[in-house]
Amino acid sequence: MIDAVVVSRNDEAQGICSFELAAADGSLLPAFSAGAHIDVHLPDGLVRQYSLCNHPEERHRYLIGVLNDPASRGGSRSLHEQVQAGARLRISAPRNLFPLAEGAQRSLLFAGGIGITPILCMAEQLSHSGHDFELHYCARSSERAAFVERIRNAPFADRLFVHFDEQPETALDIARVLGNPQEEVHLYVCGPGGFMQHVLDSAKGLGWQEANLHREYFAAAPVDASNDGSFSVQVGSTGQVFEVPADLTVVQVLEQHGIEIAMSCEQGICGTCLTRVLQGTPDHRDMFLTEEEQALNDQFTPCCSRSKTPLLVLDI
Repeated sequence: MIDAVVVSRNDEAQGICSFELAAADGSLLPAFSAGAHIDVHLPDGLVRQYSLCNHPEERHRYLIGVLNDPASRGGSRSLHEQVQAGARLRISAPRNLFPLAEGAQRSLLFAGGIGITPILCMAEQLSHSGHDFELHYCARSSERAAFVERIRNAPFADRLFVHFDEQPETALDIARVLGNPQEEVHLYVCGPGGFMQHVLDSAKGLGWQEANLHREYFAAAPVDASNDGSFSVQVGSTGQVFEVPADLTVVQVLEQHGIEIAMSCEQGICGTCLTRVLQGTPDHRDMFLTEEEQALNDQFTPCCSRSKTPLLVLDI
């Protein structure tokens, strides 16, 4: 863990603040690459993940952008209401579950709303390394679009295409942008679930290969749990069997019996809790694994996923 201090806090757009973090002892921060995020331990005890959106060459600071989302589980509200410049926070070293693909000749970046944070960092890195890319930034209005002025003043300003709902003439023509899929071109998307699904479904419909599609979700889609039943999990190393009732997750049941699994987002987004499955068929409810990975049924996210079979044997 890293003891960090909030160097500055700035309003970037309606409902969006940026927080500049530095090591409290003045040391350099761990290096990171575009697409990385950090865990932020909040004053009320919550732990939330935020993408880094400053230039990945920087080591003296981390910059995160936070949307004050009324539908959030409390993390963004805590930062907006309780954290000011000078505050101390504990943060993790960066992790990257949304990296740029090596060897790509061209990249198409799509950001919806606050999804600009990891995408902006990608644009910085691609520009710095001289790679070809386009950045398509979609938002409801210019007032809700963070970091637009920063991008317009960046060396890659000519790669930026903004699309605002309030300006129909700027609408994203997804079929035109994605109409020529090529093996060496990769697509990256981050933003609200509906926006991401539209981009990804459009790409697949136009012939894009799954291996060229990269995404990062900020929140899991709502799941109807009304028909959830109980099932059992077996600890592969000991043979212990525990029942998982309808109102508890696998992680919660294991914790009750003294078995801890590393966990962070609790929504199946970050992949921290990913666990191998030795027997049984998971009921996948995560946003981390691809459809192809889920179809293998050899791993699952115990923070949210359940079981289609009466027993799951886990490699723990």
